[in-house]
Amino acid sequence: MSNPSTGDSSGDSIENLSQENRHFPPSPAFAAQANAKSDLYAHAEKDRLAFWEEQARELTWDKSWETVLEWNSPYAKWFVGGKINASVNALDRHVAAGRGDRVAFHFEGEPGDTRTITYAQMLADVSKAAHALTQIGIKAGDRVAIYMPMIPEAAVAMLACARIGAVHSVVFGGFSADALLSRIQDADAKLVITADGGFRKGAAFALKPAVDEALKGKHNVEKVLVVKRTGQETAWNSDRDIWWHELVDSQSSEHTPEFFDSEHPLFILYTSGTTAKPKGIFHTTGGYLTQAAYTHRVVFDIKPEKDVYWCTADVGWITGHSYVVYGPLINGATQVMYEGTPDTPHKGRMFEIVAKYGVTILYTAPTLIRTWMKWGDEFPKAHKLSSLRLLGSVGEPINPEAWMWYREVIGANNCPIVDTWWQTETGAIMISPLPGVTSTKPGSAMKAIPGISAVVVDDNANPVPNGHGGFLILDKPWPSMLRGVWGEDERYKETYWSRFKGIYFAGDGAKLDDEGAIWLMGRVDDVMNVSGHRISTTEVESALVSHEAVAEAAVVGAADEMTGQGIVAFVILRGGIPHAGGEELVKELRAHVTKEIGAIARPRQIMVVAELPKTRSGKIMRRLLKDVAENRAVGDATTLADPNVMKLISEGLNSSKDED
Repeated sequence: MSNPSTGDSSGDSIENLSQENRHFPPSPAFAAQANAKSDLYAHAEKDRLAFWEEQARELTWDKSWETVLEWNSPYAKWFVGGKINASVNALDRHVAAGRGDRVAFHFEGEPGDTRTITYAQMLADVSKAAHALTQIGIKAGDRVAIYMPMIPEAAVAMLACARIGAVHSVVFGGFSADALLSRIQDADAKLVITADGGFRKGAAFALKPAVDEALKGKHNVEKVLVVKRTGQETAWNSDRDIWWHELVDSQSSEHTPEFFDSEHPLFILYTSGTTAKPKGIFHTTGGYLTQAAYTHRVVFDIKPEKDVYWCTADVGWITGHSYVVYGPLINGATQVMYEGTPDTPHKGRMFEIVAKYGVTILYTAPTLIRTWMKWGDEFPKAHKLSSLRLLGSVGEPINPEAWMWYREVIGANNCPIVDTWWQTETGAIMISPLPGVTSTKPGSAMKAIPGISAVVVDDNANPVPNGHGGFLILDKPWPSMLRGVWGEDERYKETYWSRFKGIYFAGDGAKLDDEGAIWLMGRVDDVMNVSGHRISTTEVESALVSHEAVAEAAVVGAADEMTGQGIVAFVILRGGIPHAGGEELVKELRAHVTKEIGAIARPRQIMVVAELPKTRSGKIMRRLLKDVAENRAVGDATTLADPNVMKLISEGLNSSKDED
């Protein structure tokens, strides 16, 4: 059965092109012990605000709130008047309750080095780092950029910022110096926390040089704090750079936290938008922590005293914020953190880690599941995976074949699968099965979780009936919702609240099957989903056009068996640039995009064309380019200024593949 296809999103709905009738109810044994029971939906529905108050009371507050919700569309304030500290909720309260010896992280470095870090050790490390930040002049409200490999110090840095009220802005370690600089500038960061490098694919890679390169630009960064991870040779600016161990290790491990307003900004996280400039999505404290902890508890059925939980996401993405750092630590979970790649030193590395630590809950992305499928069943079957009791999927819709393989080969037909839909903007899971309640269908995220309202609507915001598709909207405020785009209020309103007046439009298409289950259909705008990462076509086009040889570029996301979508680019060269040496130029352009944005945005294919398909008004018809890139018959080209252009492009593309 094929993955539900997006079809045509014009008119009042998205086509409903596929059926999936297999059902997998939870086992009676799982249902009996589950954290969430079936009555949770009705309980939340009866009084939504009282329900969210109950969830907020699971946290530790220095001062309770006066008002649950102040809603003035599109602006929400949750738990107004309450005072809270994220770090206290993640660490101090567990230590105070006598759980300081519980393991917070089993860290596995790619080279095989390991560290076991308890809650008491995490609290000591975060306290020392908080003192260090204060010593170098960081105050509440200051922004701190964090550019790190996947090591425990990344989580320590985030929690140390939260402890003193500084706002962290984590930038994925795979991003280029240019991408890092734009995020430093937009947030006006005062400090960068980084590392000399990390380990990936069996070798050390450097991070510090990208920071040095970024800081040649205009900025207000005063200091750079550097964790020594690899010990590689590192260029040094003695006026600016400080070794983490030299500043942090000597600090006191006792730190008195300050409590902040529920609406105090906790972090900024940049996401690709439909324009070239990334959007600084910012989240505040009380509501975000409430929903991150609640969803982690009910969706993953976490039993902190016995589970070993592993979310494979990097902290540079929202999944790493909500389901590695904040949600699991607030719930007192024991986690695995792995630094490296899934195939180093062999393709069974991740299964080896599951067996080694007795992982019970695994949360990963469809792109990795498809990679495992490609490598073959022998790798998971060579390791004892019987500790697993629940599997999760995040980042993009999972196709039913991959869902079934995940269930059968990784889960031994014994683990409920929670296929979760949410976004950087939503802050926490919005649509997902409840593992002890929901009879799941392969490939469907099923329904909104208790406390959340998600509706599939047509062009006029009318709910579509079962069996039809449309636009996914969120029509009631939720605690972990974004509070805005950093410094760009108009952009916040225009991007999220203008398509349907006063209603949040997620940018995703969805359909309801005949039983009312929600199937996500991917982006309806021009954001591509590559390995679960949302990348703007405009951003990649801008990077290509910034190369001296390129006059114009059009980029589309084409279906890709491994990554969900692959980036296919069509470029017109500047006058006077010869077409000869095309292969070399294509290599150069792919490297150029990598430098400008990062390896994740490198096009799978680039085709040099004489013309792009444009309407008579000059608008590029990306839909036709997508048809070609996905080897489909080209759709309606009647509005093209030059109908012959598509024939030339189709012929050229088949001879232009340049894949890694």
